Amino acid sequence: MTDQVENSEQEPFLKIDTSVPHSARIWNYWLGGKDNYEVDRVAGDAFREVFPEIETGARAARYFLARAVRHLATEEGIRQFLDIGTGLPNVDNTHQIAQRAAPESRIVYVDNDPLVLAHARALLTSTTEGVTNYVDADLREPGAIVREAGRTLDFDQPVALMLMGILGHIEDHDEARSIVRQLVDALPPGSYLVQYDSTDTSEDYVRAIQQYNDGGSIPYILRSPEQIARYFDGLELLEPGVASCSRWRPDAAALGLPAEVHQYGGVALKR
Repeated sequence: MTDQVENSEQEPFLKIDTSVPHSARIWNYWLGGKDNYEVDRVAGDAFREVFPEIETGARAARYFLARAVRHLATEEGIRQFLDIGTGLPNVDNTHQIAQRAAPESRIVYVDNDPLVLAHARALLTSTTEGVTNYVDADLREPGAIVREAGRTLDFDQPVALMLMGILGHIEDHDEARSIVRQLVDALPPGSYLVQYDSTDTSEDYVRAIQQYNDGGSIPYILRSPEQIARYFDGLELLEPGVASCSRWRPDAAALGLPAEVHQYGGVALKR
């Protein structure tokens, strides 16, 4: 691996607030990562007391990401990935999976969390044939995301747009759908949307999220599977459609997961 990147001329060194738990760091904790603080571990443990299945759901969502990227790279010939809401580095990030299948793949990560920015060096690695870049931008500014990503990606060629567990941070569902539409509209035919979010399909999950939101963190809104399916309006869903992440084309890595988790997602083609 080499550090072949295209600089976006953005300053990654911002102040990290360790006084309030943050969803990306808590998710990292549930996945067994080390990039979190005591405040995140306390919040993560409290969440798990109410909803013990959260770690299983986190793993299922991570495996869904891996299977979707691998499918798009190996079966659909996608060579460009725009991963918005990157989160913290973990095992098998998008660029590693894509470039393992197709070394020439180009990947742009997008996030605006200071800790993620501080770990940009861990993300900004690439094969010599491909490129990995990082953009500091807010999901609520899709135009800025597309403009900055266009320094690395060719928007005349198909792109896989990845929105993994991020749209729940947009409190208004109509606004979230509008953001998705704007991003998808910027993509050429032959592109794909890969998306999942957590659902309101468990009363314990709903209680745990309410407790988390009441703690002062950036709120996360659980939505129904039907609401998540609306993000794919106008696109052609691949089988099995919008489903529990553990049900989306499971492979050997997903065999130990339950058939149903409370994270739903899908992959869809833009014609």
